[in-house]
Amino acid sequence: MRNLQHFKSDGKYNSLWYWHKAQNPALVVFNFIIISIGRIIPSMRVKNFLYRLLRMKIGKNVSIGLLAMFDIFFPELIEIGNNSIIGYNATILCHEFKVDSWAKGKTIVGKNVLIGTNSTVLAGVKIGDNSIVSAMSLVNRNVPAKTFVGGVPAKFIKGL
Repeated sequence: MRNLQHFKSDGKYNSLWYWHKAQNPALVVFNFIIISIGRIIPSMRVKNFLYRLLRMKIGKNVSIGLLAMFDIFFPELIEIGNNSIIGYNATILCHEFKVDSWAKGKTIVGKNVLIGTNSTVLAGVKIGDNSIVSAMSLVNRNVPAKTFVGGVPAKFIKGL
């Protein structure tokens, strides 16, 4: 299961209308600008430096593909272990807005993990060390170490 902290929305409309109560709007704008720049910078060193400015925990020798997208509300809840690869246009989230509530949670990518292109990792998920997420997968639950998963939603394919 995902590890999420849930919050009730007391407003008249769906919870996304009240996003500014979940996080400081100025901080969200700053996060968005830095993440948008990071998405198109080819240099891994510069990209990782920019993401560390947002308090993301980026390990050594992490490679983040072009157009990868990270949570703009809570990037500080993202951890990526040493030597991992985040594929082209992958998305890693730490929040979700529902109709009458919202939630946030730490999203952890272990060491030596490959997240395939166009995959999405939902808030509160932990992907164990030495695992592979196939391209175009939706990771909506924890992935054990040394596991190959894929699909929508991602399912066990084989042990590694």
